[in-house]
Amino acid sequence: MLVTLIFFALLYSLRDTQAMALLRGMIMLIVIITLLTSLVDLPAFSWFAQNALPAMLLALPVIFAPEIRRTLERIGRAGVFMSTTSKSDDQAIEETIRAVVSASTRLSARKHGALIVIQRLDHLDEYIQTGVQLNAKVTPELLLQIFYPNTPLHDGGAIIVGSQVVAAACVLPLSASGILNRTPERQMGLRHRASLGISEASDAVAVVVSEETGAISITHSGRMLRRLDPDRLENILTAFFRPGSTEPNKGMLPKLFRRKKEK
Repeated sequence: MLVTLIFFALLYSLRDTQAMALLRGMIMLIVIITLLTSLVDLPAFSWFAQNALPAMLLALPVIFAPEIRRTLERIGRAGVFMSTTSKSDDQAIEETIRAVVSASTRLSARKHGALIVIQRLDHLDEYIQTGVQLNAKVTPELLLQIFYPNTPLHDGGAIIVGSQVVAAACVLPLSASGILNRTPERQMGLRHRASLGISEASDAVAVVVSEETGAISITHSGRMLRRLDPDRLENILTAFFRPGSTEPNKGMLPKLFRRKKEK
């Protein structure tokens, strides 16, 4: 049971990632080599396979380094609890959520593309450094101005930490998830791919507004919910950032993301 649990946790953490495809390829390669060396008498090939296998095992940590890092970070976060928040902190969180929802709704109505990333426990300093530093209070008007078409800051993502937009025009990693190989997700633009990428690299929550359709989407942990209305967006953000919430992936949220995946 313990061995089964270990393999289940490993495969679950690698689901819908590029590493899963690499893992399947390595398993198939090992099976083929084993069949060839056991069923056919090939001395030279057998010698090569026996000597290459240790090198392949040493290469595993290198190939799966990002996934191993994220898994260890999740284990480390399991024992972390948010500190007690004051009423002023709670009010700031509510104001930030209302500002993001209001801006997303107005951007959606105008079909102005946007990518808003909200930091949670994982620090996003390496991505913040790639953008333009703002350190300004989150307001709908500020977000509308940032993502107004053809302005210097509209490309890239805006990163929110607490109640401040710390940077805009940030360069975010593009997703390597297997979900992009299926319709309709494979038709998504760079903003949607970047939102999935930052959600795979950290525990941040990203809100995306499509420039083509005006549809509002939200991503977390490599999953995306699309075509959200303002009320649903506000409810999901509140569930993620409510006081004392360290893991909102319990209850309603994982069901929503799984249901979207099945569709």
